[in-house]
Amino acid sequence: MSMLTYKYRLYPTKNQINTLNNTLNICKVLYNSYLFDRKKHYEKTKKGLTYNEQSSTLTKDKQRIEKLNTIHSQVLQDVLFRVDKAFKNFFRRVKNRNEKAGYPRFKGESYNSITYPQSGFEIINNKLKLSKIGHIKIKLHRNILGIIKTCTIKKSSTNKWYVCFSCEVEHKPLIKNEKAIGIDMGLENFAFLSNGDKIANPRFFKQEEKALAKAQRKLAKQVKGTPERHKFRKVVSKIHERISNKRTNFAHQESKKIIDNFGTICIENLNIKSMINNHTKVFGNKLNKSIMDAAWSQFILYLIYKAENAGRNLIRVNPAYTSQTCSSCGHIVKKDLSIRIHNCPNCNISINRDHNASLNILRLGLQSLGSIHRSPSL
Repeated sequence: MSMLTYKYRLYPTKNQINTLNNTLNICKVLYNSYLFDRKKHYEKTKKGLTYNEQSSTLTKDKQRIEKLNTIHSQVLQDVLFRVDKAFKNFFRRVKNRNEKAGYPRFKGESYNSITYPQSGFEIINNKLKLSKIGHIKIKLHRNILGIIKTCTIKKSSTNKWYVCFSCEVEHKPLIKNEKAIGIDMGLENFAFLSNGDKIANPRFFKQEEKALAKAQRKLAKQVKGTPERHKFRKVVSKIHERISNKRTNFAHQESKKIIDNFGTICIENLNIKSMINNHTKVFGNKLNKSIMDAAWSQFILYLIYKAENAGRNLIRVNPAYTSQTCSSCGHIVKKDLSIRIHNCPNCNISINRDHNASLNILRLGLQSLGSIHRSPSL
């Protein structure tokens, strides 16, 4: 069994939009209130509040605060769960010295979703029935597979409404495939495959960079709180949303092609978070900016869950020296990022740097499976 998420666009009426916005605001206030309670309780007693203790407080609050009764009980319980999860993640980061602790913050506009964890929702005749909200028109562009576990209603930065269903589905393995592939993530090309194929880097942010900069300049000139500033904020948000949608679509399409065509997929086990902190310039842009534009982590995430569902082998290998090691003879050839061709003085092979790395990634991946792999003649 695995978990899949289905996302659909919602088309609420004006009254429903008002109800949804009110629900979001009440949940946001509740989140901040219970976050504040935990902070104050610890300052006084040096002990933290638990989820169960705050759940008892919520029961009492519902008796004295009428607005809380306009919201489904499980949606309110989910707010407490989010507070509890925020603190659990905080304490986990404190224990892990390699991570910045980051104390849980109060929420503003970033609180943009509500969740029905188990019940209170139902799909009836192309409409989503939500308890305490009503029947909202939904665009079901594909069938939902598996058992729906949670229903999350989310508001985008451009004031669009979506529903995300988290579903438990049985694995549906594809026909067995003996082909293996190594993938080297890059910036000149988005990815270089060990069979010599390349996935071009679409550079979606760079495509929209001028339009975004122009919109941001206009936004900066507007007085805070004015209708004009709100108007240009919406323009900026639309550009960011367009970039995000393009990246998501690209990552889904390319990851599906690989899953459909190969039975064993070998990729680098990259520490993308630390790479984003690198401000070195590559191909005229800062490395961290180029990596974020390429959205490697999104592509890898999609590969992982698609491979699990399709019954494919996905192997993550240590990327150390995959670019420096000759894929033909194993000789180490040191080179910086600006050198794009691997020339080996030991065996005289000349090959694209990224292609060489992808062959090494494939070799390491197959070795971890106990397979014998010989590099193809080049």
